[in-house]
Amino acid sequence: MGKKTVKQNRFRTKIHIKKGDTVRIMSGASKGTEGEVLEVFANEYRAIVAEANLVLKHKKPTNDNPGGIIEEPAPIHISNLMLIDPTSGEATRIGRKEVDGKRVRYSKKSGEII
Repeated sequence: MGKKTVKQNRFRTKIHIKKGDTVRIMSGASKGTEGEVLEVFANEYRAIVAEANLVLKHKKPTNDNPGGIIEEPAPIHISNLMLIDPTSGEATRIGRKEVDGKRVRYSKKSGEII
């Protein structure tokens, strides 16, 4: 058998979530959970959210880690995430616009630039 490769997305994806954003999970087992985005996988259209979608992993011991069964977050599809509005603290959709020649994201609920 060959190496298993990740299917590359043919289209250029516009991802509304970035690393460091605070998001709310809208569906799935972790529905309603809020957390910070730790990593975004643009080609897979998935993101890892801290303390959400936790799975058990069996890890071998290494120099810096004792090993054993460890709980860690698994990737979640980006369509199941919504950004938290910085002013109201509610989940909001994201828009894009140009301000001073720079493209910025803004909250559709409050209109505030993120």
